[in-house]
Amino acid sequence: MRVIDLTHTIKEDMPVYPGTDTPKLIPANSYEKDGFRETLLQMYSHTGTHMDPPAHLYAGRTTLDRFPTEQFIGKALVIDCRDLPEGSAISMDRIHKVGKKAHEADFLLFNLGWDKRWGTDAYFGDYPCIGEDVLNFIISGSYKGIGFDVIGLDPIADSNLTRHKALFKECEIVNIENLKNLELCGSDLFWFSCFPLKIDNCDGSPIRAVAWFE
Repeated sequence: MRVIDLTHTIKEDMPVYPGTDTPKLIPANSYEKDGFRETLLQMYSHTGTHMDPPAHLYAGRTTLDRFPTEQFIGKALVIDCRDLPEGSAISMDRIHKVGKKAHEADFLLFNLGWDKRWGTDAYFGDYPCIGEDVLNFIISGSYKGIGFDVIGLDPIADSNLTRHKALFKECEIVNIENLKNLELCGSDLFWFSCFPLKIDNCDGSPIRAVAWFE
């Protein structure tokens, strides 16, 4: 079995969404003093490679802990968008290019190649985003989730979170942000898991996103 880690490491100096604080990994117990090591974690629920549920945008909607476990595992397909210029829209021609595989996947993962900018100011640039036609295609489907190797489903400049709101308005779906290594997954369907922490009333959680090939 070949396994690929699609997750950025959580560190104190990692990129975070503008306006939020970086994680704090605070020593709580030490080998020398306590005989064991333990760390106090202090971070936002949408830190690093993470997942949004509908409750991220809408009160009373599904939180991550309320989703069935099978929501976080299934067949995924990477949509290669690395040739798109900055600020452009991901259009339906990308979906048409992969044919019926787009309909067979549980998760559509969009590869912008943006993970190569991780740790630089360029990561917060004008990354391509899905257009209205692709968003409507996803909404009308039965996908468990979508994912991106950029910091948001919406452009950073869109404080209204237009795409987030449209996606979660009625869909029971998850949105994954800050993936990495999507180019290693090839162009065929593969097994994918993205389990969040099981936190009560959870509006978002870091995940360990993994692809594997049998």
